[in-house]
Amino acid sequence: VTSRILWVLLRQYLGCGLRSLRLRGLLLSARGGTFLSEPWLKALSTKCPRLSKLYLLHSDLRSLPSCQILPPSLRVLELCSCELPREFFRQSLPTSPAHPHDQGEATSSASHQGKAKKGKGVGSSAGISIEKLVLNNVPSFTDQHLQSLTSWQSLSRLELRDTFRVTANGLRSCAAKDDLSGVEGLSRLKFLEIGITGRQGYQLQMASLGLGAGWIGLEELSLGGKEVGPGLLCASRLKDLKHLCLWACTLSELQIVRSCRMLRGLRRLEFLDVIFQPRQSPPVEEGQGGGDEQEDKEEGADADVNDENRTQEGNDPFQSLQRSLAVLLPSCSLVFTNCTVQINPD
Repeated sequence: VTSRILWVLLRQYLGCGLRSLRLRGLLLSARGGTFLSEPWLKALSTKCPRLSKLYLLHSDLRSLPSCQILPPSLRVLELCSCELPREFFRQSLPTSPAHPHDQGEATSSASHQGKAKKGKGVGSSAGISIEKLVLNNVPSFTDQHLQSLTSWQSLSRLELRDTFRVTANGLRSCAAKDDLSGVEGLSRLKFLEIGITGRQGYQLQMASLGLGAGWIGLEELSLGGKEVGPGLLCASRLKDLKHLCLWACTLSELQIVRSCRMLRGLRRLEFLDVIFQPRQSPPVEEGQGGGDEQEDKEEGADADVNDENRTQEGNDPFQSLQRSLAVLLPSCSLVFTNCTVQINPD
């Protein structure tokens, strides 16, 4: 879609009833060219006041100053394989002129409180109102962009997929935590997803290690790919966690039990596209026992039991995992979707 086509669509086809818009840009196009412009986005805001969801694919947004020029009615923003400018997510709130007598009475501490109140009050009306932000394969997304999101007062759901430049320190600095002045960081966030499953050649940052600082108010966590292992090491620090989803990874029963046994508030544990490793059976020692009659009896008596145990415990670890977690987390329900069991060649 070119900018010329966008203007035709806006003038002739798009109207006030539009709720969701999906656009594919020219980032991978050989001819290139300008895709989204500031005048077009302003016209979109005027003509489509009910637009609540915007999905951009292969879009070069580096010519835009900030995401504040996007329609203020947006509640969901999804960016897939896009390029971002450095200050794209930074929010600048309008400042109201102060009266002379107010300036004389204001103190330094009161000014900080006023800024905090302004961020909460004005942010809901004049600031960015996006509640859900999805970033999928956006290489230019860095810790600086993540830090800018802390000024978004309405952001409650953040999904980071294949954002290779986000580090553990960056995530740790944005975690919601108590301070002397109140809760700071991404304090409104209820759902967080971190997953690395994409291209090779990037240094693995293990951003999910940043969860070790704890996260006040975080109720749902989704870990995928290479971020599952580091994230599980820190999951016990998330005291408010109620829903945990693990996807596109390889796990063992022991790894899951060790990581989740301290999550007393967990109510739902979901596995999606997970490969489960079979339980390791102890090696059988040879050369022990009596004569042939004793061996025949043992083989005859244990044949059916061993086959059943291997089927249930070795090749099907789901029941064993359910039994283990039923004791540790009796209020937690388990969901398996498209999961498989790894079969050892031995």
